Amino acid sequence: MIEDKSIVKVGMADLNIAKLPGVIRTTGLGSCVGLTMYDPQLKLAGMAHVMLPSSDIAREGKLNTAKYADTALPELLEKMLKMGASQSRIVSKMAGGSQMFAFSGAGDTMRIGPRNADSCREMLEQLKIPLLAEDTGGNYGRTIEMNCETGLLTIRSVQMGVKEL
Repeated sequence: MIEDKSIVKVGMADLNIAKLPGVIRTTGLGSCVGLTMYDPQLKLAGMAHVMLPSSDIAREGKLNTAKYADTALPELLEKMLKMGASQSRIVSKMAGGSQMFAFSGAGDTMRIGPRNADSCREMLEQLKIPLLAEDTGGNYGRTIEMNCETGLLTIRSVQMGVKEL
């Protein structure tokens, strides 16, 4: 089934694009969010592995734009458009954003997963890209894969098995 497809891997704090007959995949989504953009006419899929909600907290010298929701999503959209995608056709799905550890009295700062998911939703709204489906929250990790031919997002987790969006 997957053997005849080329697999584009997206690392942590990374983003990439895949086209037919490809599949695009990222692993290790805990509090991180795997956000996909898809142009159904071109069968073009993009994915970002977002680690943190906002680049306002960035301390690194050269900013890794793929690391933050507020910079990764516009960059992913720009890459999609350069490949010929139309912003009016692009749709999105996302998964991840778990609260991996319980913290008592830590307030909002330790709620990285839920904040990542919220930031992605806000950016999609600003970019006017519809979010068709999501599998976010919980307290478990996920691996996600998008099929360029169908736009189907497959989510795998030890706790919940396989889910398709």
